[in-house]
Amino acid sequence: MPALDQLTAEPTLFLDTRCSLGESPRWHDGEQRLYWVDIDRNMMLRWDAASGAIDHRGFDTPVACFAFRKTGGFILGMKDGCALLDTWDGKPTPFGAQPLAEKPRHRMNDGRTDPAGRFWVGSLNGAKDVEDATLYRIGADGDLRAIESGMTTCNGAAFSIDGRRFAHSDTPSHRVRLYDCDPAAGTISNSRTFHQFERGVGPGLGRPDGGSFDEEGCYWVALFDGWRIVRLSPAGELLADIRLPIQRPTMIAFGGPDRRTAFVTTATTGLDEATLAAQPHAGAIFAFRVEVPGVPEHDFAG
Repeated sequence: MPALDQLTAEPTLFLDTRCSLGESPRWHDGEQRLYWVDIDRNMMLRWDAASGAIDHRGFDTPVACFAFRKTGGFILGMKDGCALLDTWDGKPTPFGAQPLAEKPRHRMNDGRTDPAGRFWVGSLNGAKDVEDATLYRIGADGDLRAIESGMTTCNGAAFSIDGRRFAHSDTPSHRVRLYDCDPAAGTISNSRTFHQFERGVGPGLGRPDGGSFDEEGCYWVALFDGWRIVRLSPAGELLADIRLPIQRPTMIAFGGPDRRTAFVTTATTGLDEATLAAQPHAGAIFAFRVEVPGVPEHDFAG
């Protein structure tokens, strides 16, 4: 494992944790720790920059995404809805309405906190038979509101540095959407296509998974089954195409002391033994340096 200050612009194997479905990398600046989840294994993990130690803890149901809380602890996007976790080794407490409790094939999937401290979290329909996945917004008081539906896999939630642009995708559509956002009201409007990726599997292709903005308003997104990370301009033009030695990158987020380290989670899920043998580091976290800092992660206000 290279030290943070030894990373270069080339993607490097950083943490060789063989996650089934690694997701939601989040850097905690105060702790100097990187957190992430393995959805398939109902697990949250963290890496300590000072000691190099990796801790993990399990849950009874999947944890797909999370955000740090202003008061300490986490808000979690889980199987049935959101939950609060006061401490690393505490017990999650359901928070707000649990809209997926009667939907066994659904779970929460990807989420991000806006500058005002509201958590935006999208669901997925694991059966992919009906386009009924939904993007939700939950406030500090636990008020959960459905914002937009008609999707299969809600993904890629990210806010620009000023909080006035919101990116999101329904992964099977291969399309990243862009919205205007009112930071005060917590509303989005004017949905339009930010970038339409070509359909297909293989290097140079893939479908949009998790993404993050940088301070210049560019959007970085992982292309699942595409072996790559791309950077899109504020107008949605392809600026950079960064290839990885693994097929299934799942999300990119920024951290480190200057927010110029890109962390990329990856997955092994769905790959057969022969494919995994050819990709010995699938499921690991890769890292590389970027010139423009990423947008800081906002704490949940509740």
